[in-house]
Amino acid sequence: MRAVIVAVGVAFLISLFCTPIAIKVFTRLKAGQPIRAEGPAMHQGKKGTPTMGGVVFILATVIAYVAGHLALTTLPDQQIAQVEPTITALVLLGLMVFSGAVGFLDDFLKVRKRNSAGLNKRGKLLGQILVGAVFGVVALYFPSTMTDAAGEVTNTETVGSTTLSFIRDIPALDVTKIGAVVIFIFVVMAATNGVNLTDGLDGLATGASVMVLAAYALIAFWQYRHWCADPNYTQAYCYTVRDPLEIALIAGAAAGACVGFLWWNTSPARIFMGDTGALGLGGLIAGMAMSTRTILLLPIIGGLFVIITMSVVIQIISFRTTGKRVFRMSPLQHHFELAGWSEVNIVVRFWIIAGIGVAIALGLFYSEFLANMT
Repeated sequence: MRAVIVAVGVAFLISLFCTPIAIKVFTRLKAGQPIRAEGPAMHQGKKGTPTMGGVVFILATVIAYVAGHLALTTLPDQQIAQVEPTITALVLLGLMVFSGAVGFLDDFLKVRKRNSAGLNKRGKLLGQILVGAVFGVVALYFPSTMTDAAGEVTNTETVGSTTLSFIRDIPALDVTKIGAVVIFIFVVMAATNGVNLTDGLDGLATGASVMVLAAYALIAFWQYRHWCADPNYTQAYCYTVRDPLEIALIAGAAAGACVGFLWWNTSPARIFMGDTGALGLGGLIAGMAMSTRTILLLPIIGGLFVIITMSVVIQIISFRTTGKRVFRMSPLQHHFELAGWSEVNIVVRFWIIAGIGVAIALGLFYSEFLANMT
């Protein structure tokens, strides 16, 4: 727990105090966010606000992860051996960094071209597929070799699983390693685009991501306290995962970094996370679902992202089949803007929806544990 708290605190402070520096740097570089002409008229006042702020909280998360591991040196030696930097950290941080890199390229092209086009859809999807495939393979093909004090192997799990999962793996739904990688690519694409579509109002995606990441930190830490690979845990019911403390540490660090960034990103935003931040967070959230073995729980934890993504899908299908629009504008948050809701009201109410999804997911997760312990 000490390491997680240190990581959260370090990430928060770095993000809080380094974001103003990023604002000055990106403003000096004229890295302002281009605004779509067809968007809500009130957004034109945001033109020129620096973008690519996701760079700050991505770096803060990586640095905080290192700080958290330094805190682990105060633990007894037999515990340190269980929480050394692992493939799990490589996968999770790699997903965040490289998904963010795809978004950074998109942001860079937007700024350079001085329009909102950026990287074309094919290029962005190709980048997401490549990132998902690379880290999906690493997650499925590199098992753990953790040993106890006697030198016996206690955990041979991979970061991901060949079976679909809800609260835990579902053995009857084995999809093989290749199938699992394909499914993970889909999850990466869904999560990155879901967060990206949500990032349309000041602080909306950042605040929702804080809740989702905090939920995964709680889930992973609970798994760590009831871990099958822990020689000190004697209960029959436990979680078969790999490196849950690593997962909790990274999720907590990312949540703390987003809170620090939210100080400057909330309305009126002085900096946007851009596709750099949105895709980085989406990649990390996808990795969290895979590593905690809660793939099918992700649509509930990230309920707001699902709702907003579906509003776009419904709008496209309706317009292409009937020529009519269901919403005034999609994604959904812009529909309510055009309906006369203030930006702050939309953000707060959507945060409530995000919180409800997280609360339901955590309730399902804990109720499954209680049902099996009785």
